[in-house]
Amino acid sequence: MRDAYHEELDSIGDSLVEMARLVGSAIGRATTAILDSDLKLAESVIEGDQKVDDLQHDLEARAIALLARQQPVATDLRIVVTSLRMSADLERSGDLAQHVAKLTRLRYPSRAVPQDLHATILEMGQLAQRLMAKAAEVIITKDVDLALQLEQDDDAMDLLHRTLFQHLMDERWKHGIETAVDVTLLGRYYERYADHAVAVAKRVVYLVTGEHADELQPDIQPEIQPVSGVEGA
Repeated sequence: MRDAYHEELDSIGDSLVEMARLVGSAIGRATTAILDSDLKLAESVIEGDQKVDDLQHDLEARAIALLARQQPVATDLRIVVTSLRMSADLERSGDLAQHVAKLTRLRYPSRAVPQDLHATILEMGQLAQRLMAKAAEVIITKDVDLALQLEQDDDAMDLLHRTLFQHLMDERWKHGIETAVDVTLLGRYYERYADHAVAVAKRVVYLVTGEHADELQPDIQPEIQPVSGVEGA
């Protein structure tokens, strides 16, 4: 019985990794769709989000069943509860990737992103994907230092987000109000997506140590750096 119990705990972790990989792929494909005005790709992202939702619902059902049957305590209880919270972060990340894809569909056949902002949006999409890939690695390895590093890595996304607003506030902005709204929304989607990746990593820290990530300091420097010269973009 205990072997089956721990196998079920492991399977919950496997589901979290699968969710992280799916939403990581989703944000990458959604970014390509919005920049290329690729309706077919956008629709695949929108439809694919159902798999992430299904995984979350299945994970929730299994976690609740474990709580009811096994009444776990200490570390095992922390695993179950933290996994539920991580699944919510990952599901929301999938929703944000879907929002990017839906904006593609809304503006099709026009492009939601003006050419002079393509590089910034592309970098935000690539960075979001890298952050989620690192979050998946943290789930697998339970590496606390790597998890703590993610919050520092997220500084690059915050910088890119500020860059978008610099463009929007520039008196030379010539793309109109509708495009300004689209770009503002996109910036928010990517910024929030990155926040959820960081939240997943922080929850792993709590799972492993029983302490909140804000109470700890990483021993290594961030690996993900802002794009060179982005402040002057």
